[in-house]
Amino acid sequence: MKLGLHYWNYTTPADPALIAPTLAETAVIAEEAGFASFTVMDHFFQMEGMAGADEPMLEGYTTLGYLAGLTRRMTLGLLVTGVMYRNPGVLAKTVTTLDVLSGGRGRLGIGASWYEREQRGLGIAVVPVAERFERLEETLRICLQMWSDDNGPFTGKHYQLAETLCVPAPLSRPRPPIMIGGGGEKKTLRLVARYADACNVFGSPEGIARKYRILADHCAEIGRDPDEIERSTLQGLDIAVGDGHGSESPAAIVDRFGELYDAGAEHIIASVRGLDDPARLERLGSDVLPALHAL
Repeated sequence: MKLGLHYWNYTTPADPALIAPTLAETAVIAEEAGFASFTVMDHFFQMEGMAGADEPMLEGYTTLGYLAGLTRRMTLGLLVTGVMYRNPGVLAKTVTTLDVLSGGRGRLGIGASWYEREQRGLGIAVVPVAERFERLEETLRICLQMWSDDNGPFTGKHYQLAETLCVPAPLSRPRPPIMIGGGGEKKTLRLVARYADACNVFGSPEGIARKYRILADHCAEIGRDPDEIERSTLQGLDIAVGDGHGSESPAAIVDRFGELYDAGAEHIIASVRGLDDPARLERLGSDVLPALHAL
């Protein structure tokens, strides 16, 4: 089993001048500890369910570019790109740039987008859910074409590209892996089966096992081996450290993640509380990761 780190909070420490060094320290410690991936959100306002919308938030791909120069091994991606936020051709070029500059570690995480407050606030088009999924499928097709030998036009319902030229090509072979985020059983998981290299769902072991079974059924419908798709899940954790902070012991985390592994998860992406405290990541590296790798 692999463990990834999801960085979602830029509020602590409070001084904006400390965001960059704190982020840098976290990424370096995570890589040294053995984390396999590092992801950040694709939001422009903080999610209201997590904190106030006016709390600090960084643009995701700029952040990943910064991290590319600080790390050497972890894969880098957004969890996940909002399909409405970028022109698909520009998105493919952006992920390609990340992949080239990181030495082949760029990943495309993408979903249908949902946070209408930031979209309306910044003048991003808000369209019905059905159209968002149409745009998501066209975006996936455009990215795949731009990462192929076909430099010709793309003509879709929502997007028209005269050329799909992308030079230099990504270093990842055969292309940057695509993760689709979300557990929608009728639309999202069908798109995963058809286009993606990884899925990301969240919930209890029973809940994610159900999603993985439905994904396997969708794969069977089109003759695809479901084992070609990495099964990941986003999970929160609050590891206890010596200062009395944190509610979960390393043993409890290993047991909980072991249940997720038994449910089919191969890659747990952890949203860790208190990431400004290096002791939390260090303890995950010393007391949790070895047990997960053994799975």
